[in-house]
Parts: sequence; structure tokens; C-alpha cells
Amino acid sequence: MTIMKIRGGDLDLVEYEFCSFYPGECLHIDDIIVSHEPHSAGNTITVRVPARIHLSVLDMNRFSPGTPGGGGFGFAIQIYCEATVTCTPGAVVVDSPRMHLIEHLVAAFKAVTGYSGGFTVKTVDYGKEHVGLGSTCTIATAVVTAMNEATCCPLSLESVRMLIGHNYVEETEEEGKVAFGFETGVGSAASIYGGMTIVGDQLIRVYNHPFAESRNVFVVIPHTHDIDANAGHEEFTLLMNRARILDYRDRELKAYLLMMDLIPSLARGNLKEMGDIMEEIEFRGSKRAEVQHHTFFLYQYMNSLRHAGLEFVAMSSVGPSVCIVTEKSAAEVQLILDPLSLEIAVATKVDNKGVVVTKT
Repeated sequence: MTIMKIRGGDLDLVEYEFCSFYPGECLHIDDIIVSHEPHSAGNTITVRVPARIHLSVLDMNRFSPGTPGGGGFGFAIQIYCEATVTCTPGAVVVDSPRMHLIEHLVAAFKAVTGYSGGFTVKTVDYGKEHVGLGSTCTIATAVVTAMNEATCCPLSLESVRMLIGHNYVEETEEEGKVAFGFETGVGSAASIYGGMTIVGDQLIRVYNHPFAESRNVFVVIPHTHDIDANAGHEEFTLLMNRARILDYRDRELKAYLLMMDLIPSLARGNLKEMGDIMEEIEFRGSKRAEVQHHTFFLYQYMNSLRHAGLEFVAMSSVGPSVCIVTEKSAAEVQLILDPLSLEIAVATKVDNKGVVVTKT
């Protein structure tokens, strides 16, 4: 694959070879704690996990493909992926459009736990990829959690997160191959525990709290550029260059805003105050690079929405999805969106429950 140049400053220029490999290769399984030997539970396990809104990374300089970390925060929403898993004597059969991703996760799970059997795995996705809702991480969380439940939970929920984070991959254009992706641990934490999640470096979960319990969540997807097969390539270039430079400047401020302002506002349930803090973070560090990646029109959209009285407005991940959290109804929000030629793509609420496991 491509060798990309990564510039972190005037005297910081390195080359990164963005390597692809077949599922089951390049597994990272060290230091993942296994509590007991796995064995079939004798049930078919269905796991439902919520999607996530990833609000910001804290420091892009602390992670790269194959090295998870960077910290960040986000929250779960009531849009769901499902994975259904049954243990088998030997073969692994995958029924999913994300087949290569799942094959890699199955190999990692078996290598970590020592499970020698097979699985049948079927997934149902929510069908929105590369728009900032965490499609890859959500399906990964559903599948690994379901495999864990099907084998009588040899991993704790935190070990499930570590397995996903250290073996997080995306499909590539090369037939049958995958490559390491960027992973902070926010997505799996939000999907498993629900609510708002704050994660530190090396995937460590710092804080969880229910968020916006009775409020509405609306996702708007502005048309800023085509979402195509080049989305992953463009995302890599963005995160490994300009975003790193900006986080060198603003990472301390973002961490301060999170610890001293956002967490207390979250604990008090003050949505308007959280929106004010998030608006400040949107202009700081790597988040600024992510928004500007979709042109300055995205800032104009978000500014107009805030001035119209919507309490919490933020772009999710590298976008272009814009998330609105408000007490206003869908009809009231759409009246605000109409002059901007925008419309509600998803109307939902925050998921404060997290993963749901069903055994049949």
C-alpha cells in the first residue's frame, strides 16, 4: 500500500508504510486478561449494541494505525447493530457484509482465549458507513461481545474492549485484505456502557455518566463532498498530518476543558453548558482539522444551529454527520434546518443502557 509522509512540525517528518494483510495476521494479543477457559454456552447469542457519536480525540499524537490511544469522549445513541453467534465444532461461517473485519476479530478472539471451536456469525448493520457514526467499531463490539457470551465470558467487558482496540482494522481495496485503523476506545466504551464516556490514553476508561436522558437527538448529514472508497485514505492523511500539528498546540487546553468544565456539566445535567464547551472544543486542535476537512460551511451550519437555540451541536468523528441534542421536537428542529437546506437524517435519543444480550 501507499507510503505516506507524516509531518508533525518543521523538524518532524517521518514515513509510514500503510500495510495491508489478510484477516488473522498481525494479531495483537499480549496483556489481554483471560479470566477462565472458554467453552460453549450451548445457546445462540444475540447482542445488540448502540452506535456512537465520537465528539473529539484529545491528542492525535498519542495514536496511529496499530497503536490505539489518544483519548477522547463521546456518547451512545439509539441506532443499533446486532450480531448473532453460535458455537460450532470447528468451522467459522460468517454472514455479514463486513466479512473480512469479522474474520480478523474471530482469529484474535480465538488466539487470546484459546478457544478451539468455531462460530456461525451473522450481523445486521444500520447501514451508514464513513459518516461519523462508528459503523466499524459498533459491529466489532457486537461481534466480540457475542463470541464472548457464547463461550461463557472468558473475557471481562474491559478485556473485550482491549481486544477490539488492539486489533481494530478496516477493509481495504485489496481483495480480502484489511489494515489497522485509528482507535481511541471511545466507540466500544460507549456501545458497551451507554451514556457519555470519557476515555484516556491506551484505551483506559476514565468516566461514564448518563447523558441527556429525556432529550432528542437528531443527526444531520450535510453534503460537503462525496463519500466513496477514498474516504479512509483521506481520513488517514488528515489525522496523521494537520490534526497532529494542531493537537501539539491545543491538547492541554482540550484536556482542561474536559476535566474542569465538561465533566462537571455532565454530572449536573446542564446540556446548554455542555454545548457551550463543545462549541469551544470544535475550534481546538484536531477537531478543527476534522471540521475544516469538510470546508468552512460546516462551521457556518453549526453556528447557525446554535444561534437558533439548539442546546448542543457537534460534528461526530471526522464527519460530516452533525449531531444535535435538544429539548425541541423534530418539527421545531426541521423549521430551523429549512433555511439551511438541511434535513434530519436520523431522529433518535441517547442510549444510556449500552449492550443488550439475548440468549435463545
